Amino acid sequence: MSPEFLLTTLIVVATPGAGVLYTLAAGVTRGPRAGLIAAAACTLGIVPHVIAAVTGLAAIMHASAVAFSVIKWLGVLYLLYLAWKTFRDTSMFEVDAAAGPMSVRRVVVTGVLVNTLNPKLTIFFLAFLPQFVGPGDGAVRSMVWLSLVFMAVTLVVFSAYGVFAAAVRRKVFRRPAFVAWLRRSFAATYVVLAGRLAVQTR
Repeated sequence: MSPEFLLTTLIVVATPGAGVLYTLAAGVTRGPRAGLIAAAACTLGIVPHVIAAVTGLAAIMHASAVAFSVIKWLGVLYLLYLAWKTFRDTSMFEVDAAAGPMSVRRVVVTGVLVNTLNPKLTIFFLAFLPQFVGPGDGAVRSMVWLSLVFMAVTLVVFSAYGVFAAAVRRKVFRRPAFVAWLRRSFAATYVVLAGRLAVQTR
């Protein structure tokens, strides 16, 4: 595992995207536990992309315009759904709202879907990982190992985002006007991410 791989992975993971935004939202609205759960859920959302890359399905999706478009537009629709729900559901931004089992399950499901329905991750694994995997019988093992490292970095970085968001939540929620602005900003950012994904090409 080269320093170049670690540096590039850190840059890719730390760059704000749908997963980072969702983890921040979970941390700032529900506290550190929810932030950590969201980070773990987004990390789990990488697993389908890893499986696709290792088994060669990523190459098929990359070559098939139909397969790519299906995944892309599912991702766009889901991001727009998150934008609408964030904008309309004021209870999501109540600092003292109890997070029961259903709430935790919703955090997990949403976090997994956010990254699962992101075709850019599959393309990333298809274009990025092979550069650090040598030919031979150990190629698959190397790809799995590097994928696990990528997931570990994702978990650590996203957890840091979630914990930081939770640390400032009390100050944030003391200002109702700021809470309203925050909710609209999250919703608008989801729309922007959906737009960026909509114009994404193979």
